[in-house]
Amino acid sequence: MKAEDLLELAQKVNKLIDIEVDEKLTSRDLKDYWLADEDHLKTAQKRLTKKEKQLGDSELYSALVKKVKKKEIDFDDQELKVVTIFTRLNGTQELTTNFIKNQDVTDDEIARIGENSKKLQGISTGMDWTRDMVTNNDSLQSIIGKVSTREQGLPAEQVDEYLKKGYSRNDRVGTSYLEKEYESNLQGKKAENEVTINRQGEIVKQTAIDKGAKGDNLKLTIDSKFQRKVDSIVKSNYQSLIDNGNADYSPGVYTVAMNPKNGEILALSGYYHDLKSGDLQEDTIGVYTKAFVPGSVVKAGTLTAGWKNGSISGNQVLYDQPIYLQGSSAKASIFNKNGSGNQSLSAQKALEYSSNSYMMQVTLKMMGINYSGGTISIPGVSSQKKVYQQLRKSMGQYGLGVKTGIDLPSEVTGISTPVDQLSDANNDAGKILDLSFGQFDTYTPLQLAQYVSTVANDGKRVEPRLVKGIYDNDSEGNLGKEKKKIATKELNKVDISSTNMKTIQKGFYDVVHGNGAWTTGTELASAKMDLAAKTGTAETAVFDNGKQIDVESLNMVSYGPYEDPEIAVAVVVPQVSQGNSHLKINQTISKEIMNAYYNMYKK
Repeated sequence: MKAEDLLELAQKVNKLIDIEVDEKLTSRDLKDYWLADEDHLKTAQKRLTKKEKQLGDSELYSALVKKVKKKEIDFDDQELKVVTIFTRLNGTQELTTNFIKNQDVTDDEIARIGENSKKLQGISTGMDWTRDMVTNNDSLQSIIGKVSTREQGLPAEQVDEYLKKGYSRNDRVGTSYLEKEYESNLQGKKAENEVTINRQGEIVKQTAIDKGAKGDNLKLTIDSKFQRKVDSIVKSNYQSLIDNGNADYSPGVYTVAMNPKNGEILALSGYYHDLKSGDLQEDTIGVYTKAFVPGSVVKAGTLTAGWKNGSISGNQVLYDQPIYLQGSSAKASIFNKNGSGNQSLSAQKALEYSSNSYMMQVTLKMMGINYSGGTISIPGVSSQKKVYQQLRKSMGQYGLGVKTGIDLPSEVTGISTPVDQLSDANNDAGKILDLSFGQFDTYTPLQLAQYVSTVANDGKRVEPRLVKGIYDNDSEGNLGKEKKKIATKELNKVDISSTNMKTIQKGFYDVVHGNGAWTTGTELASAKMDLAAKTGTAETAVFDNGKQIDVESLNMVSYGPYEDPEIAVAVVVPQVSQGNSHLKINQTISKEIMNAYYNMYKK
């Protein structure tokens, strides 16, 4: 259709429907509309120079656009409505569908368009859709994600990719999270028609080849009732931390609960703490897009590296004592920081007491050093590369520092500073010992959940997922039959003996149930399920107006019931006030989530 035909059509449609002016109309849109009038076109043509009149079609039209004066496109609101319709018609490709109006359409408007369809070439009424979020759970809304509008159409950075798949430029697609990850399932299949056109460009025959189909449905692994309960537990406990002045430098709180055997995510909860206003904002996606210093929760990875390297054997006993490195202060466990409390510990007991010294000695042994006291020097950074690789490889077998495989886009893996970015001049030689007890690399809460799930699952690391199955639609458009069940995917098995894995599991059990003076996770002993766990306290610092403030992250991983695990939980509470030994928010949140699970599914 020519521009003057579209203009006439737009004027007719404008009399039959009420449309809002498109706020995105450009100066070019207004000029195209003005030039669609034959008299206006002739006026613009008279303004062309002799040279411009010799230009080719596209360049000639561009010259005409430049001849339109600003005052000539100063339209009132009524005419801007016609401009809006004209622009949408003008932007429609031949034999494709575009929507002139698809919101707040009245029955009268549908009737008027239908009655006048013979006078409105190419115009008809039809069905359209929009995504309606019916959950009242904010955390689920953010994970579900968003769909682009028809105006937004295909994401600019993926236009070519979608066009190759048969999408139109104005198709609405998932732009984030589950909507994006499962776009191909949710989109559905377009109807296909064979169109016969005569020499005059008129459609003389249209035959349906494929009726198309609605998009499929996703059934999530999350029970919204349990999710709401977890959100309430996390938010209320963290709010108490704020109210008591212990979260002045803490950026939030993050929790993941998953089934360790099949990878099904049972709950995700995260809240961002605005340090200026003090407000809490839902930040569920932070569980897999933000990484934090984990602290001692990761010590099973260090033991694994020691066993794999042959530096330690079985439940070996080492003498826990402060480690003195040349040129730096002593590195010690919590119970011998003051120079007393040295004692012999097995690997299992080292987990229960959360011994830093044991893990550092394992790492020293991996470098060929048997520490027996006194001040020592260790190989320079350039000589540590192999041990870094061994430690990080063992951590990675549990899911730490690598992608978990979650069915969401843009997963981060945390920060693992490459060895070649470290230097002896910066006194970085001791960083490898910090790595051994969780004070160097950073991990996401989701990675910590996969890590503890791997321990609970006898060393088998499974891929976490949010979708249980893909379903079709019934005759009423509701959830139909299952088309595809998402199977459990085992990613790898930790490369240690079952005996050594049992030592880790017993150590985690003793963290909760041990009766030693330095047992670290006894808060969970009163839970309604028999639990195993590992605590983690990561000491860091922030700067406030140039002043250094010491803070610590209170983290915990746990699973239960111990003999037949059904749920694994990771809790991360970064940068709370340091030195408050009474703060056990990580343990409190973990226990309350475990109790909520017990009450809902096992009581």
